[in-house]
Amino acid sequence: MNPSPTAHTADSHDMIRVYGARENNLKDISVEIPKRRLTVFTGVSGSGKSSLVFGTIAAESQRMINETYSAFIQGFMPTLARPDVDVMDGLTTAITVSQERMGADPRSTVGTATDANAMLRILFSRLGKPYIGSPQAFSFNVASVSGAGAVTVEKAGRTVKERRSFNLVGGMCPRCEGRGSVSDFDLTALYDDTKSLNEGALTIPGYTMDGWYGRIYRGCGWFDPDKPIKKYTKRELNDLLYKESTKIKVEGINLTYLGLIPQIQKSFLAKDREAMQPHIRAFVDRAITFTTCPDCDGTRLTEGARSSKIAGKSIADACSMQISDLAQWVSALDEPSVGPLLENLSRSLNSFVEIGLGYLSLERPAGTLSGGEAQRTKLIRHLGSSLTDVTYVFDEPTIGLHPHDIARMNNLLRQLRDKGNTVLVVEHKPETIVIADHVVDLGPGAGSDGGTICFEGTVDELRASDTVTGRHLDDRSSLKDEVRSPSGALEIRGANANNLRDVDVDIPLGVLTVVTGVAGSGKSSLIHGSFAKSDDVVSIDQGAIKGSRRSNPATYSGLLEPIRKAFAKENGVKPALFSANSEGACPACKGAGVIYTDLGIMAGMSTVCEQCEGKRFDASVLDFTFGGRDISEVLGMSVAQAHEFFADGDSRIPAAHKILGHLVDVGLGYLTIGQPLTTLSGGERQRLKLATHLGDKGGVYVLDEPTTGLHLADVENLLELLDRIVDAGKSVIVIEHHQAVMAHADWIIDLGPGAGHDGGKVVFEGTPAQLVAARSTLTGEHLAEYVHSVK
Repeated sequence: MNPSPTAHTADSHDMIRVYGARENNLKDISVEIPKRRLTVFTGVSGSGKSSLVFGTIAAESQRMINETYSAFIQGFMPTLARPDVDVMDGLTTAITVSQERMGADPRSTVGTATDANAMLRILFSRLGKPYIGSPQAFSFNVASVSGAGAVTVEKAGRTVKERRSFNLVGGMCPRCEGRGSVSDFDLTALYDDTKSLNEGALTIPGYTMDGWYGRIYRGCGWFDPDKPIKKYTKRELNDLLYKESTKIKVEGINLTYLGLIPQIQKSFLAKDREAMQPHIRAFVDRAITFTTCPDCDGTRLTEGARSSKIAGKSIADACSMQISDLAQWVSALDEPSVGPLLENLSRSLNSFVEIGLGYLSLERPAGTLSGGEAQRTKLIRHLGSSLTDVTYVFDEPTIGLHPHDIARMNNLLRQLRDKGNTVLVVEHKPETIVIADHVVDLGPGAGSDGGTICFEGTVDELRASDTVTGRHLDDRSSLKDEVRSPSGALEIRGANANNLRDVDVDIPLGVLTVVTGVAGSGKSSLIHGSFAKSDDVVSIDQGAIKGSRRSNPATYSGLLEPIRKAFAKENGVKPALFSANSEGACPACKGAGVIYTDLGIMAGMSTVCEQCEGKRFDASVLDFTFGGRDISEVLGMSVAQAHEFFADGDSRIPAAHKILGHLVDVGLGYLTIGQPLTTLSGGERQRLKLATHLGDKGGVYVLDEPTTGLHLADVENLLELLDRIVDAGKSVIVIEHHQAVMAHADWIIDLGPGAGHDGGKVVFEGTPAQLVAARSTLTGEHLAEYVHSVK
């Protein structure tokens, strides 16, 4: 492009250009994205939006920035491979704000995940009375330590010994080590005291006598491994359970011995409960009870840290306050000596309020935030940034937001753009799509049917286009003419978890019930906190599916198990041969299908394994067939093809056919059953999780925002699925903000009226038509506007 005589050449770089992108399912696509504009990427779930925006544009920007550092520094950074793309031009620094939940470290809180806690600690170390020490004295992650002894130093050519001492005052409660809760062990869940160690007394997952733990406990010499545990002396039992780290030698190998309880605390309890594998989580729930620490009363802080106060409040009081209240308290402090600090802290806290998270507290564990809350928390650090000409990349920023809050988020996106930044948003909600300056629509389908550019242009041009998104953009679900009659009710009485205020409510059975309200109004506290632990309740929360490149839909859903058994029975061999993670793996690539080459500070290389040609199995395994197909051909089928293949004839496997039917029901018929979980989009993972629970035995299904990651067209399919579940005699309770789901409900329970301490009450219960007619709540106002019942 030739600039006009009056324009500067530098001003001609006004596009991000991508040529020949092939990441994941992208089909050699090229696209030009205007800079300093708000561009929204749309398309059905799995169409390639994230592959283009995150996997190509943001990834290449990050990789090129990393390459500006020295080789020494790059050695400490994660190595990033170059995306599969021919040419990229016009990139700027990319800041990604993904929907990944925050780390599940039990010591991570909203305050520590942002800069708010750090600033509060400095504030209390400067103004707190009595003075107790530096900012570390107010940190629950720093323990108090002291010591004294002789040190050897060189002075004037002579070696002399001097006495030195040190004292570090930290804020960590010594009883709970800064966790806020203490654990109590049920010893009967750790071992069977009627047995000896050699007889398999230990009932802790992974603690077998054949493994390393068995060698250590059997060979330590402090107790007899052939003696039943109930006959141990007091000292022997103490050594087994509580002995601290001790170096020992077993069978000529140097090992470290640690008693059962400190070993469990180190290996299991260092993780958040939600990050544990299911069998580990079940063991922890069975063997360990967590209670609020009696020394610090759950504040995580020492008595000294809690004794120092500003205007009558300790740092523990400040962290437990709702952030909107804390912001007012900080703004009322008149201390010129720390003026800049108060100004920064106020700005940070007000950002929480502005972004709709004022109902949180700084002590809230980061692992308990929903995907939407975590994403908005990450956004806070960018709101007051003075950077311009940056590319901000958002992954569905409206997740978990009530229609009332979406307008707030739209304003924030506009503010970032108006400062001169490029804003790229992957989004499904029409409320956000319509504020775009430019729209890129991918599709036309998902998986192998997607990966092409279907449309580029303005929102008005999108409406006129004949794409899936264009046709569904102005879709509105109408209210039902008739709603189902309940067959009974689940009674909730006196619910007071978190911000709930002794809520009494009856949830009807045998119908589709939607629980709604602004973010932070108490929806999840009411439903998950009241009855979701019952055996008759199948609860599908927002927790992300985690899986490596070795995990795939077949392994995650349990589909591979009946397939492997059928192959083994047909061919008279072991089922383990038909697992790429076990005996059947290709010896060259260990069942990965690709060979990874580590190039140190350079991005690693991956090449398709030449021996198995990417099939992941040993050649001898591929000689065994079932229904005329080998195991790699079966794993290469789509869900729909496999559903047909295992339906009847020689290849009939009823168990596999049933699981595949559930995957088809949730709209995942296009997925390849053997493709790595790492290639699935957020919406696909959410539906895969739903499919695995469809066969569960339970009369009540609880779904937490099932529309997450779903295109407008897919929401219709979800509503049909929910109808089928209800018509089969089940009860469905959906925690949801999507107006199409609200309009389709038989019964609505609306919580509010606000968030945090302004919420926690039932403000409406009745049919959607009654809610629209009353317009008595925020939800009623927005739903009425949505269904166009009030012009």
